[in-house]
Amino acid sequence: MDFMTLDLPEPVMQGIREAGFVTATPIQEAALPLALRGKDVAGQSQTGTGKTAAFLIAAFTRMLRTPAPPAGSAGTGTPRMLVIAPTRELVVQIESDAKLLGRFTPFRIQAVYGGIDYAKQRETLAAGCDLLVGTPGRLIDYLKQRVWSPRHIELLVIDEADRMFDMGFIADLRFILRRLPPHDKRQSFLFSATLSFRVLELTWEFMNNPSQITIMPQQKTAERVEQSLFHVGREEKFPLLLGLLRREGGDRILIFSNTREEARRLEDRLTRNGYETRALTGDVDQKRRLKILNDFKEGRLPVLVATDVASRGLHIEAVSHVINWDLPQDAEDYVHRIGRTARAGAGGKAISLVDEASALNLEAIEKFIGQKIPVEWADDAVFLQEIRPTAEERRRYAEERRARLAARDRFGDRGRREHGRGAPDRRRHEPPRHAEPRAAPPPRPAAPAPPPSAEGAPGASRRRRRRRRGRGGPRSDGPPRQP
Repeated sequence: MDFMTLDLPEPVMQGIREAGFVTATPIQEAALPLALRGKDVAGQSQTGTGKTAAFLIAAFTRMLRTPAPPAGSAGTGTPRMLVIAPTRELVVQIESDAKLLGRFTPFRIQAVYGGIDYAKQRETLAAGCDLLVGTPGRLIDYLKQRVWSPRHIELLVIDEADRMFDMGFIADLRFILRRLPPHDKRQSFLFSATLSFRVLELTWEFMNNPSQITIMPQQKTAERVEQSLFHVGREEKFPLLLGLLRREGGDRILIFSNTREEARRLEDRLTRNGYETRALTGDVDQKRRLKILNDFKEGRLPVLVATDVASRGLHIEAVSHVINWDLPQDAEDYVHRIGRTARAGAGGKAISLVDEASALNLEAIEKFIGQKIPVEWADDAVFLQEIRPTAEERRRYAEERRARLAARDRFGDRGRREHGRGAPDRRRHEPPRHAEPRAAPPPRPAAPAPPPSAEGAPGASRRRRRRRRGRGGPRSDGPPRQP
C-alpha cells in the first residue's frame, strides 16, 4: 500500500518522505486505515515491523485535524498524546522517530525516563509539550508532583505491553491509565509481541472495543538473516571470535553475552586486541548509554557488546553481523537478538559460538524457530592468537572483580537477607550443601569417673536420680522404698 492513498496531511507526508518510507509495512497497512477512522487498535507484531511509525502517523494526522484545547483550559503541562513504553531505550527510540516523522508539524515532543538530570527534565516538561513519551516510573513521579496533567489526553499508546507485565510495571501502568479521560473520550493504541490473555484483559478494561490485528511472520527469523553456528571449546572461543571478526569484517557488529561480567571482559579483551569496543549493560548510566548507542548508530563504534537489555526495542539500522558469544537461555531471546540485523530489506549474518555450557540451550532454540541452524567448522587458520593481559592488568582486573563482588554481597543481597529470602543469586552457583561429606567430629574425651560413694549416701545429684527414675531402671541410690 502506498501512503499517497491514505489522504494524509501534507506535513505528515513530508515527514514520511524525510524518513525514506515509500510503501507501508504489513502492520501499517492493517492498522492505519482503522486508526485514521478513529478506531482503537490492539496489534500483535514483532519489533522492527514499523508499528512505531503506524501509531505516530495516525496520531499526527488526528492532532492536525482536531483543534487543540484553549491554552487556558489545558495548561502548560497538559499533553495531547501519551506514549508509555517499558524501557528507556525504547522511549529514546520513539522520541527519535517522532521527531523525524513530526519534523514538519508544530508539535512539541518530550521524553521522560530515568538516568538523566531529574530537575532539568522536570523543568523542560513543565514548559509544556504536545506529545509525551516516557517510562511508567518517571511519568508517575512527575504526575504526583503535578508537573504534567493527564486531563486532556486525546491519544494513548501502550508499546510492548507484554514486557510491561514481564518487568513488573503493570501496577504503575494501571495507576496512570485510571487517571486518563474515559476510554470513550480518547483513542487508544496497544502493541505487543503477543496478545496473551492478560494483555487482552488490559484492552477490555482501558480501551474502547479495540480492533485486533495480528501480523505473524511466515517464519520467526528474518528470511535475509544468514544463520550459522560453530561448536567450539570454551578456551578456544575468543581466538575463534578474533578470526571471525577479521574474516567477516563489517561496519556495525553486535555481540551478545548473557552476563554483565562476561560483557565487560569481552570489551577489555577486544580493545586490547585492536578492536574499538564498548559494553552496553544494565548498570551503565544513561548519559554514557546514549553516547554508546549514538556512536554505534553513526558508525563511529564498530563493535558493541551487549546483554539482552539491548536485544528488544532498539532500532539500529545497518547492523551487518550479530554474534552470540553465549546462546541465550530463552529461545525467544535468540529471535530478538538476530532480529537486530537484516532490517528494512537489508541482509545480515547471525553467528553463534556454542561451547559445552550453552549447547544445552541449542535444542530448544531450534525447536522454537522451526529449523536447524547450519553448522560450520572453522579451519585452524581462522583461530588467531590473543594478546593476553600483562601481570599488572590481571592484578587490576582481579581487584576490580573482588570489589564488585564485595559490593554485591554488601548491598545487593542485604535486602533479600533482611526479608528472609536468602541470597538466591549467590546460592545458584554454589554446590549443594550435601555435595561434600562432612568430616567426622573428633572423639570427645572421656569424662572422669565420679568418686565412689556409700550405698544410700547422697553421692549422686537429685537431678540424676530423677532421670534414672524416668527411664524405669533400677534404683541404685539405696534400698527399694517400702510400700
